[in-house]
Amino acid sequence: MDYNFWLKQEEKRPLYPDFEWKKPENKRRAGKLLLIGGNAHGFAAVAMNYKAAVDCGAGQVRVLMPDAVEKVVKNQFPDAVFLPSNVSGGFAKSGLDQALAATDWADAVVFVGDSGQNSETGLLLEKILLKSDKPVAITRDAVDLLRGMGERLMNRPRTTLAVSFQQLQKLFQSVYYPKVLTFSQNLTQTVENLHKFTLTYPVSINLFHKDMLLAAANGQVASQKFANPTLVWSGKLATRTAIYQMWTDDPIEAAAASWLN
Repeated sequence: MDYNFWLKQEEKRPLYPDFEWKKPENKRRAGKLLLIGGNAHGFAAVAMNYKAAVDCGAGQVRVLMPDAVEKVVKNQFPDAVFLPSNVSGGFAKSGLDQALAATDWADAVVFVGDSGQNSETGLLLEKILLKSDKPVAITRDAVDLLRGMGERLMNRPRTTLAVSFQQLQKLFQSVYYPKVLTFSQNLTQTVENLHKFTLTYPVSINLFHKDMLLAAANGQVASQKFANPTLVWSGKLATRTAIYQMWTDDPIEAAAASWLN
């Protein structure tokens, strides 16, 4: 196989050295980011990613959370939107119109997780994905909550899934993809699978596995060694990538640039 689709980045050899010039100098042009997540039992990911988004340079950042946490967090997030909660403390389906209004405001959306595994919450997030055409990044336990969408998730344009290897295995299974992923396979085999999968589906995949970051979209795959898994598991890297994608139309460029900054 000709591996010209595989782009290898090193910390001192960026694939896109001119990306810094794409960062807007004017905050009003730096994009509006919406973070969706949290439930009555946890919202740390929302707080961490809100700060990460502000530090990264997003023009405006707004959060969407269930009103079960409003009294606790309302002073932390000045522009927060609180949706009705279900009995489990997650998002209730009655908040759909408010949620869609919030996504209409945004230039990009991140499902940061901590939403719980409640089926009603999952249904609301599914409807947001299907009714909104905004770029969306999905990470952490939000991936597990939405995996049952199967083909509808994989065929949604401008969607990035930031996942673990185990989550990627389950995503492949959710669409009965004929390639089997195993923890024993080498990096080249994983890259080949991502290459073929993203030729089949328009979704973008960002994967952290065996101290490597991989980003795949439209059949291209970028890779880089990475020694800070906390940035991945907190969702901060997915949030940073979503912000960078507001500044470039290329999901591979956005991911690769976010790994270095």
